[in-house]
Amino acid sequence: MNSGTDNPDIAVLGAGSWGTALAVQFARAGHRVALWGRSAAQLREMDAQRCNTRYLPGIRFPDNLHLAADLRQVASEHRDLLVCVPSHGFREILTAIRPHLQGRARIAWATKGFEHDSGCLPHEVVRAVLGETIPVAVLSGPTFATEVGAGLPTAMTIAASEPDFAAELAVRLSGLNFRAYTSDDMIGVEVGGAVKNVLAIAAGISDGLGFGANTRIALITRGLLEMTRLGAALGAQPATFTGLSGMGDLVLSCTDDQSRNRRLGLMVAAGKSPAEAAAAIGQVVEGTFAAVSVRTVAARLGLEMPICEQVWQVLHNGQSPKAAVMALMARSLKPEADSELQKLFSRGGGTLPID
Repeated sequence: MNSGTDNPDIAVLGAGSWGTALAVQFARAGHRVALWGRSAAQLREMDAQRCNTRYLPGIRFPDNLHLAADLRQVASEHRDLLVCVPSHGFREILTAIRPHLQGRARIAWATKGFEHDSGCLPHEVVRAVLGETIPVAVLSGPTFATEVGAGLPTAMTIAASEPDFAAELAVRLSGLNFRAYTSDDMIGVEVGGAVKNVLAIAAGISDGLGFGANTRIALITRGLLEMTRLGAALGAQPATFTGLSGMGDLVLSCTDDQSRNRRLGLMVAAGKSPAEAAAAIGQVVEGTFAAVSVRTVAARLGLEMPICEQVWQVLHNGQSPKAAVMALMARSLKPEADSELQKLFSRGGGTLPID
């Protein structure tokens, strides 16, 4: 097992399904990659089989993808680090690598969700731990790890604090099967990645109750408004939510059973408790954490997010799925358009993606 001594072009921290898939894609695009994971035993098995049989079975590692067991060595030997761990472990990883980073280090992440305790977005956690000067970037968009690993055509968004960093990552990640777009709206990209997980649980609950396509598309459309409203209040460009990391990721997660969040909603609608559903899935379901954080942040900002509120009620306050639906349907009638968002769009709050 390689520990990073040959200085690959990028190190990926987190050997779950998503970290593995991105490591494979970087390697497939022709770059040397070090993939680090918490379990040395798992890394040895992956190295022997040249495959992550637990999280991404059937996807063989390219020869230029190396397994790295020593986190300190990986952090000290690589300028560019891509963090792919669940949101509740994000700060811990940053704290662990901080003493070992190169002076020219750059940090990217594919972690989605607000930090549970603080309500901070990932870039705020990075700034708190690593300071204000380190170049940073976030990768997000409508992507399932298994399809990226299999080399199926995929597109995503990379938003960065410095345009050159976003552009460089996009070039290094892209290939005939993968296209990365760049953005300067880190807040919008991060909010989209967090809120879509909560809304995917809502869509799963709706479909699990047998409410059909009309209900699902209403949830997606009104959910997109909630996402945009929260993002705009935090300083995002509203138009970001019409793109890959907003509407794209939302539709994907709400409509395909590869989404762990959607599957959890389906199981809860079928009568399992949220804890039983999460245990059956066997991997982190980010929407269960995000439901708490989104509710907290929305309350702090004085925002109404009724769909996200009812997901929280079901997951964390014992509300039945059917009662949650009735609570949404009983809300008073109002205009569809959000007047505050209309003002932001009219003032040029971002540009619409056209190519």
